[in-house]
Amino acid sequence: MMSFKQLPLEAKAAVAAGVVFFSTMLSRSYLAEKLDLRMRRWLLRLQMTLFANTLMLIGSLHVWRSTVTTFSRSSAASSFCFMPWKIAVFLFLALAHSSFFTLLFLVAEEPYFFSLAAYTCLGAYIILIFFLFTLGSVEQAYKFLAGRGAKAGTGSKNRTAMKPVLAVVLTLVLTVVGLLNASQPPTVNSVEIPVHKLPSTMNNLKVVLLSDIHLGPTVGKTKLAMIVRMVKALKPDITVIVGDLTDSEVEIIRPAVEPLGELNSPLGTYFVTGNHEYYTSDVSNWFELLKSFNIRPLHNENVKIVSPESAADWFCLAGVDDIEADVLRYSGHGMDLKKALRGCSSEHATVLLAHQPTAAKWALQERPDINLILSGHTHGGQMFPLNAGAYFLNPFFVGLYRVGQNTFVYVSPGTMYFGIPMRLGSRAEITEIILRAP
Repeated sequence: MMSFKQLPLEAKAAVAAGVVFFSTMLSRSYLAEKLDLRMRRWLLRLQMTLFANTLMLIGSLHVWRSTVTTFSRSSAASSFCFMPWKIAVFLFLALAHSSFFTLLFLVAEEPYFFSLAAYTCLGAYIILIFFLFTLGSVEQAYKFLAGRGAKAGTGSKNRTAMKPVLAVVLTLVLTVVGLLNASQPPTVNSVEIPVHKLPSTMNNLKVVLLSDIHLGPTVGKTKLAMIVRMVKALKPDITVIVGDLTDSEVEIIRPAVEPLGELNSPLGTYFVTGNHEYYTSDVSNWFELLKSFNIRPLHNENVKIVSPESAADWFCLAGVDDIEADVLRYSGHGMDLKKALRGCSSEHATVLLAHQPTAAKWALQERPDINLILSGHTHGGQMFPLNAGAYFLNPFFVGLYRVGQNTFVYVSPGTMYFGIPMRLGSRAEITEIILRAP
């Protein structure tokens, strides 16, 4: 049996990632109740950071071999540019790996340049890995189809050398495009949705949907202030934030959140948790801060939204905790649909806020009479090539879905982005939803 020392570096990295993963699961199960909140917060983030970095080591070794080792055996190694190129690749990989550590040490009112650079490298890293893998697969397929009767010649060596060059060029181009796309203000997407049993006096009620702002290492006060200005210009009756507002604790990023106090929708502003709120381990403090801004958290609860024209006309606006609260064993939290809909009459329309599309699916399986569910979480994939994974992992991906005769689900592609300041194949969005009475 092969010993650990004899394993290739990639296999060792995979083993290390497995060890970190299982230690994370064990600590959640056995240490969650024994550690104070602050210690649990740091332990969880450190474990997630170490897990991501050990997984990335596998890809980083492949990148180094493809972009450096390949050329060290050729005449390019003796050129003046080879050493600067090695340094550039090393710094690129180091920045990509350091991106996750910025969540621990570099979060403030506005993003640090280092955080922006690190997460940009992480985005480029993902694109580069994809192209190296894809071009390598194409090369292997070509060799298989062409046959291996002849010995590899100069043409084969040239193709091997061209593969990393082409991958790097494509990565540079798409990185620039992604950065430019993400730097634009969110687009305002207006959607009309018929809501069964909505009172006629509430026809054309305007709901503005925000999701996945991710205040943290690469999104700060300036971007949030821009979002708030755009929302106020739409003059919504109701504003809802369906999770992943933040990636940090209140005490660290409180100044960046102040623009939320300017939201003043006449029928209220409401919030439900996303999975990233639970990653902060600071949900109670976030609830208190949001309440100070007149933003009401819906913690497995509901409110009656009453028509300005008639007190007898109303619909039920409910919100559930994110489903990962249960996975993380977050005390006092977890999706509880029965509690969230308690008091909602079947004679009135029901609108549910649930961060993840999976939660929307579970809610409809239990209560198919819900009329509208507003979700986020997927970011529309945020950037190529992650779009495909987000599409297949979620029952609803992005946009408007009709489920049955009288139910709709709308999934926001996100109002900002998580970490990586790039958008490829998706666009940040503020959604203006016009509710139509039947």
